[in-house]
Amino acid sequence: MKRLSALLLSLLATSGLHAGEVQVAIAANFTAPMQQIASEFEKETGHKAVLSFGATGKFYAQIVNGAPFEVFLAADDTTPSRLEKEGHAVPGSRFTYAVGKLVLWSAKPDFVDAKGEVLKGGKFNKLSIANPKTAPYGAAAIETLTKLKLLDAVQPKFVQGENISQTLQFVHTGNADLGFVALSQVFKDGKLNSGSAWIVPGEFHEPIYQDAAILAKGKDNPAASALLAYLKGDKAKAVIQSFGYDLR
Repeated sequence: MKRLSALLLSLLATSGLHAGEVQVAIAANFTAPMQQIASEFEKETGHKAVLSFGATGKFYAQIVNGAPFEVFLAADDTTPSRLEKEGHAVPGSRFTYAVGKLVLWSAKPDFVDAKGEVLKGGKFNKLSIANPKTAPYGAAAIETLTKLKLLDAVQPKFVQGENISQTLQFVHTGNADLGFVALSQVFKDGKLNSGSAWIVPGEFHEPIYQDAAILAKGKDNPAASALLAYLKGDKAKAVIQSFGYDLR
């Protein structure tokens, strides 16, 4: 029995040597799916993904200024591309892990109609959007309102979130009657979690291609490469789609 215990401890110690840790910066819209993916990733590979969530634009500034992130999951494709061109991301590692969807959402049932006509009526107090300068979903919201020719009319009612998570929080707490958020924040397994919503047609804004890349600091970290490989696998893709994202 003692020999068996010693052998098991030896095997555990050896396997621990191969497990690593990777620092990951993730766009706030991808919070829920990434938490689920990271948990399964650790169970299957032994590698631990340490997750930080925020606005894509702010992460860009942090990465350029030396933040210790090794993998970046952005809310657009332009920021990772820019990081690659500037030498902050590993060439050839970038790929689109999800295609995001914008939704106009209210915590109140029946408040938002299926065609978004509530915007035209103007019978709401505040409209929450993410900062369009740092959050791609905020930029998509501005594009949508411009397409609808409603930007000037509703702009005085804006309450701006630092990122898409804060934008959602403003609606949850009643500080805004409705807001433009990511579908993944209010949708799971084919249905709306609560409230009412209008899924914005894709032609109202530029496609929200969300790219991932290994950053320069993760170049030699096997856990970083393993995470991106896992994101390309069927199990991760199933989770991503369950939150309403499309795959490219």
